[in-house]
Amino acid sequence: MRRIIEAAAFGLMVGTAAVGASAAGLRAGVAKVDITPPTGQPMWGYFDRKNPSQGTLDPLFARVLVLEAGDPDRSGEAVRLALVALDLGRTFGPPEIAQLRERAKATSNISYVLVAASHTHAGPVILDEYQSGQTPAWESADLEKISKAIQEAASHLVPARLGTGYGETTIGYNRRRVNPDGTVTMFWSNPTKVPTAPVDRIVSVLRVDSEDGTPLAILVNYACHPVIFGADNLQYSADYPGVMTQTVEKAFDGKPLCMFLQGAPGDINVYNATTPLEQDPVKFRDSVGVQLGREAARVAKTIRTEDSRDSTIQFVEDTMTFHLRWDAEKLREALLAAYGPDFFKSYAPRIEPEYPLRVATLLINQRIAVMTMPGEPFVEFQINWRDRCPTGDDFFLGYANGYYGYFPTIQAATEGGYGAASATTWMEVGAGERMVNHALVRLYEMLGRLTDLPEDLKK
Repeated sequence: MRRIIEAAAFGLMVGTAAVGASAAGLRAGVAKVDITPPTGQPMWGYFDRKNPSQGTLDPLFARVLVLEAGDPDRSGEAVRLALVALDLGRTFGPPEIAQLRERAKATSNISYVLVAASHTHAGPVILDEYQSGQTPAWESADLEKISKAIQEAASHLVPARLGTGYGETTIGYNRRRVNPDGTVTMFWSNPTKVPTAPVDRIVSVLRVDSEDGTPLAILVNYACHPVIFGADNLQYSADYPGVMTQTVEKAFDGKPLCMFLQGAPGDINVYNATTPLEQDPVKFRDSVGVQLGREAARVAKTIRTEDSRDSTIQFVEDTMTFHLRWDAEKLREALLAAYGPDFFKSYAPRIEPEYPLRVATLLINQRIAVMTMPGEPFVEFQINWRDRCPTGDDFFLGYANGYYGYFPTIQAATEGGYGAASATTWMEVGAGERMVNHALVRLYEMLGRLTDLPEDLKK
């Protein structure tokens, strides 16, 4: 496997060849830190939410898993991966992620940091660029906390074992209803649980144990919008993923750190979405979180982790350039007319003709494959990734390493509706398909099934 040196400046990293490590066993470490901002911050997720946060219903956390595998060249340098799961609506911007990576490299020799958000709509607003030109103080403080958490996890590495398992549950529905005439009706809440499609019922679980079988971390990958709280809620909350993680940890007597990894829920809402405060959304948050958590815990308890003396960690992150889907000047004028200048303070990116998006592909032990998208993918991409993945285990992470709005399928883009042809959809049509195809190519390269020399020229 070819090796590379990652560019120091985040914005200069155009593409990286896969980095791999093996043959010295697997080690793992975990950490968790409270990243709840102070009250008074604008809140993420709803255009019609006008007031800032007024309190905290439940804390927001950053959870960190560091994995280390030895070097195949026996040079003494190990490859270390840090996975950071955030109870936030989106990840931090490119400069902030670069800052995390640079510090993790300097303090803990971390080869690669993967940052993913749960997409709770009860967290603070995060932007790539702030109109003041300054990163908010709470965000800088949180980045410092997360950096220290990565360092803590890396300083407590122990020999580890891995295992995977799968279950099924349904806590949400597809919120786009395609009518017989081809138009789309948005189905924003579904308390009576009317069946819709497509929906991905799969609960994917990765269990990380210490050498004696004690669980260190349980990672749960599932696709559903955490939107039980609506625009009338002004308190921070991790929504159902927070209750899910607590449920799993309690099932294991608090021994492991449970991490929620959001999948591809761009068109998937939780059934009791945007429940008004007078109808007790906390009740639904707890019920949904317990339902998903119990299934994840059940699956985790059936997993038998395997010896990892010959573990491998391979990763690649590429920058893929996509054009803005719309005419830039017409879009700017229309947004200002529809929402006013405040729209650009809380959601929209700077309007550019093209954007550099980060797409990561990760392969662990030549069988656990992970791909990421930096925004809100429609659920069909997750299903498609799983169907086409050549490995035995596959995970799909949305809201990872950046945020660039919705990624609808080509078909959905032609049909319309929110997230498919709305002002929240920024990238050119076909961006999602290109990213999945690209990750598949990278995965086959890591598996050695695509090489850099024609077959008929090999000796």
